[in-house]
Amino acid sequence: MIKDNDNNKMDGYLDPALPPLADGSTNQNPIELGFWALIKEDFNTHERRFVQGFWVLLLHRYGNWRMGIRNRYLRIPFSIIYKVLFPLTEILFGISLGYTVKVGRRVKLEHFGGMVLVPREIGNDVTIRQNTTMGIAKKSQLNAKPIIGDRVDIGCGVAVLGNIKVGHDCIIGANAVVISDLPPYSVAAGVPAKVVRVLNINQDT
Repeated sequence: MIKDNDNNKMDGYLDPALPPLADGSTNQNPIELGFWALIKEDFNTHERRFVQGFWVLLLHRYGNWRMGIRNRYLRIPFSIIYKVLFPLTEILFGISLGYTVKVGRRVKLEHFGGMVLVPREIGNDVTIRQNTTMGIAKKSQLNAKPIIGDRVDIGCGVAVLGNIKVGHDCIIGANAVVISDLPPYSVAAGVPAKVVRVLNINQDT
Protein backbone atom coordinates (compact mmCIF):
# COMPACT_ATOMS: atom_id res chain seq x y z
CA MET A 1 0.00 0.00 0.00
CA ILE A 2 1.38 3.40 -0.95
CA LYS A 3 0.13 6.94 -1.10
CA ASP A 4 -0.36 8.71 -4.40
CA ASN A 5 0.49 12.36 -4.99
CA ASP A 6 -2.91 13.58 -3.82
CA ASN A 7 -2.44 11.92 -0.44
CA ASN A 8 -5.01 9.21 -1.13
CA LYS A 9 -4.03 5.62 -0.38
CA MET A 10 -3.78 3.37 -3.42
CA ASP A 11 -2.87 -0.26 -3.98
CA GLY A 12 -0.06 -0.69 -6.46
CA TYR A 13 3.60 -0.17 -7.19
CA LEU A 14 5.89 2.56 -8.42
CA ASP A 15 8.12 1.65 -11.34
CA PRO A 16 11.69 2.63 -10.35
CA ALA A 17 12.61 2.95 -14.03
CA LEU A 18 10.25 5.90 -14.42
CA PRO A 19 10.79 9.48 -13.17
CA PRO A 20 9.27 10.23 -9.77
CA LEU A 21 5.98 12.09 -9.60
CA ALA A 22 5.67 15.53 -8.04
CA ASP A 23 5.35 15.17 -4.27
CA GLY A 24 3.12 18.22 -3.86
CA SER A 25 5.60 20.05 -1.65
CA THR A 26 6.06 23.06 -3.95
CA ASN A 27 3.96 25.60 -5.82
CA GLN A 28 3.75 24.36 -9.43
CA ASN A 29 1.65 27.22 -10.79
CA PRO A 30 3.15 28.92 -13.88
CA ILE A 31 5.79 31.35 -12.65
CA GLU A 32 5.10 34.02 -15.28
CA LEU A 33 2.00 35.32 -13.48
CA GLY A 34 1.02 35.97 -9.90
CA PHE A 35 -1.92 34.11 -8.36
CA TRP A 36 -4.65 36.65 -9.10
CA ALA A 37 -3.37 37.39 -12.60
CA LEU A 38 -3.45 33.64 -13.27
CA ILE A 39 -7.03 33.40 -12.01
CA LYS A 40 -8.03 36.32 -14.23
CA GLU A 41 -6.43 34.61 -17.23
CA ASP A 42 -8.29 31.37 -16.45
CA PHE A 43 -11.54 33.33 -16.18
CA ASN A 44 -10.94 34.95 -19.58
CA THR A 45 -10.04 31.54 -21.05
CA HIS A 46 -13.45 30.28 -19.93
CA GLU A 47 -15.13 33.14 -21.81
CA ARG A 48 -15.53 35.22 -18.66
CA ARG A 49 -18.11 32.81 -17.25
CA PHE A 50 -18.21 31.21 -13.81
CA VAL A 51 -18.49 27.72 -15.26
CA GLN A 52 -17.49 24.47 -13.57
CA GLY A 53 -14.12 24.21 -15.29
CA PHE A 54 -13.11 27.66 -14.08
CA TRP A 55 -13.92 26.82 -10.45
CA VAL A 56 -11.92 23.59 -10.65
CA LEU A 57 -8.90 25.42 -12.03
CA LEU A 58 -9.27 28.14 -9.40
CA LEU A 59 -9.07 25.51 -6.67
CA HIS A 60 -6.13 23.85 -8.43
CA ARG A 61 -4.25 27.16 -8.56
CA TYR A 62 -5.11 27.80 -4.92
CA GLY A 63 -3.91 24.34 -3.92
CA ASN A 64 -0.54 25.12 -5.46
CA TRP A 65 -0.39 28.70 -4.18
CA ARG A 66 -0.72 27.56 -0.56
CA MET A 67 2.37 25.39 -0.96
CA GLY A 68 4.32 28.61 -1.41
CA ILE A 69 3.69 29.33 2.28
CA ARG A 70 6.84 27.77 3.64
CA ASN A 71 5.83 27.75 7.31
CA ARG A 72 3.73 24.59 7.62
CA TYR A 73 1.85 25.91 10.65
CA LEU A 74 0.76 29.05 8.79
CA ARG A 75 -0.18 26.85 5.85
CA ILE A 76 -2.48 24.55 7.85
CA PRO A 77 -5.72 26.62 7.61
CA PHE A 78 -5.24 27.05 3.87
CA SER A 79 -4.67 23.33 3.47
CA ILE A 80 -7.83 22.55 5.44
CA ILE A 81 -9.82 24.74 3.04
CA TYR A 82 -8.32 22.92 0.06
CA LYS A 83 -8.96 19.46 1.48
CA VAL A 84 -12.60 20.34 2.19
CA LEU A 85 -13.26 21.91 -1.20
CA PHE A 86 -11.47 19.33 -3.36
CA PRO A 87 -13.96 16.46 -2.83
CA LEU A 88 -16.82 18.95 -3.15
CA THR A 89 -15.66 19.96 -6.63
CA GLU A 90 -15.51 16.29 -7.58
CA ILE A 91 -19.09 15.76 -6.38
CA LEU A 92 -20.60 19.00 -7.68
CA PHE A 93 -18.74 19.33 -10.98
CA GLY A 94 -17.67 15.78 -11.81
CA ILE A 95 -14.06 16.88 -12.36
CA SER A 96 -11.07 15.50 -10.48
CA LEU A 97 -7.86 17.53 -10.89
CA GLY A 98 -5.45 17.27 -7.97
CA TYR A 99 -3.04 20.11 -7.28
CA THR A 100 -0.01 17.88 -7.87
CA VAL A 101 -0.75 17.79 -11.60
CA LYS A 102 1.33 20.50 -13.25
CA VAL A 103 -1.07 22.62 -15.31
CA GLY A 104 0.01 25.29 -17.78
CA ARG A 105 -1.66 28.54 -18.74
CA ARG A 106 -4.96 29.06 -20.58
CA VAL A 107 -6.12 25.49 -20.08
CA LYS A 108 -9.83 25.20 -20.84
CA LEU A 109 -12.10 22.55 -19.36
CA GLU A 110 -14.62 22.96 -22.14
CA HIS A 111 -17.44 20.94 -20.63
CA PHE A 112 -17.89 19.44 -17.19
CA GLY A 113 -18.57 15.94 -15.96
CA GLY A 114 -16.76 12.64 -15.93
CA MET A 115 -13.26 14.14 -15.99
CA VAL A 116 -10.52 12.26 -14.13
CA LEU A 117 -7.40 14.26 -14.89
CA VAL A 118 -4.31 12.73 -13.30
CA PRO A 119 -1.54 13.10 -15.90
CA ARG A 120 2.00 14.08 -15.05
CA GLU A 121 1.63 17.44 -16.79
CA ILE A 122 -0.78 19.46 -18.94
CA GLY A 123 0.74 22.11 -21.20
CA ASN A 124 -0.42 25.58 -22.23
CA ASP A 125 -3.55 26.31 -24.28
CA VAL A 126 -4.95 22.78 -23.92
CA THR A 127 -8.69 22.16 -24.40
CA ILE A 128 -10.25 19.21 -22.56
CA ARG A 129 -13.84 18.05 -22.95
CA GLN A 130 -16.22 15.92 -20.88
CA ASN A 131 -15.76 12.25 -19.93
CA THR A 132 -11.99 12.41 -20.31
CA THR A 133 -9.55 10.22 -18.38
CA MET A 134 -5.82 10.83 -18.03
CA GLY A 135 -3.66 8.66 -15.81
CA ILE A 136 -2.16 5.24 -15.28
CA ALA A 137 -2.73 2.23 -17.53
CA LYS A 138 -2.06 -0.43 -14.89
CA LYS A 139 -1.51 -0.69 -11.15
CA SER A 140 1.98 -2.08 -11.57
CA GLN A 141 3.09 1.39 -12.76
CA LEU A 142 1.45 4.02 -10.59
CA ASN A 143 3.98 6.61 -11.72
CA ALA A 144 3.44 5.91 -15.43
CA LYS A 145 1.38 8.96 -16.29
CA PRO A 146 1.10 10.92 -19.55
CA ILE A 147 2.42 14.34 -20.48
CA ILE A 148 0.10 16.54 -22.55
CA GLY A 149 1.92 19.05 -24.74
CA ASP A 150 0.93 22.61 -25.61
CA ARG A 151 -2.14 23.44 -27.71
CA VAL A 152 -3.57 19.93 -27.64
CA ASP A 153 -7.29 19.65 -28.43
CA ILE A 154 -8.91 16.66 -26.70
CA GLY A 155 -12.36 15.43 -27.71
CA CYS A 156 -15.04 14.06 -25.40
CA GLY A 157 -14.68 10.53 -24.04
CA VAL A 158 -10.92 10.36 -24.60
CA ALA A 159 -8.59 8.24 -22.44
CA VAL A 160 -4.86 9.06 -22.36
CA LEU A 161 -3.08 6.37 -20.38
CA GLY A 162 0.40 5.35 -19.34
CA ASN A 163 3.91 6.72 -19.64
CA ILE A 164 3.37 8.49 -22.95
CA LYS A 165 3.70 11.96 -24.41
CA VAL A 166 1.12 13.73 -26.54
CA GLY A 167 3.08 16.17 -28.68
CA HIS A 168 2.19 19.81 -29.09
CA ASP A 169 -0.60 20.87 -31.46
CA CYS A 170 -2.24 17.43 -31.56
CA ILE A 171 -5.95 16.83 -32.03
CA ILE A 172 -7.46 13.73 -30.40
CA GLY A 173 -10.85 12.62 -31.70
CA ALA A 174 -13.81 11.71 -29.53
CA ASN A 175 -13.66 8.40 -27.63
CA ALA A 176 -10.07 7.67 -28.65
CA VAL A 177 -7.86 5.63 -26.32
CA VAL A 178 -4.28 6.91 -26.49
CA ILE A 179 -1.71 4.44 -25.13
CA SER A 180 1.37 5.38 -27.17
CA ASP A 181 3.24 8.59 -27.99
CA LEU A 182 1.72 11.00 -30.47
CA PRO A 183 4.11 13.14 -32.52
CA PRO A 184 3.44 16.89 -32.72
CA TYR A 185 0.72 18.03 -35.16
CA SER A 186 -0.95 14.61 -35.18
CA VAL A 187 -4.66 13.99 -35.58
CA ALA A 188 -5.43 10.76 -33.74
CA ALA A 189 -8.56 8.63 -33.52
CA GLY A 190 -9.68 5.11 -32.69
CA VAL A 191 -9.20 2.38 -30.08
CA PRO A 192 -6.29 2.18 -29.67
CA ALA A 193 -5.66 5.61 -31.15
CA LYS A 194 -3.68 5.88 -34.34
CA VAL A 195 -2.47 8.90 -36.29
CA VAL A 196 -4.94 9.42 -39.13
CA ARG A 197 -3.56 12.70 -40.39
CA VAL A 198 -0.65 15.08 -39.87
CA LEU A 199 -1.50 18.76 -39.73
CA ASN A 200 0.25 21.32 -41.87
CA ILE A 201 2.70 22.94 -39.44
CA ASN A 202 2.15 26.30 -41.16
CA GLN A 203 -1.57 26.37 -40.40
CA ASP A 204 -3.21 27.56 -37.24
CA THR A 205 -4.42 24.69 -35.00
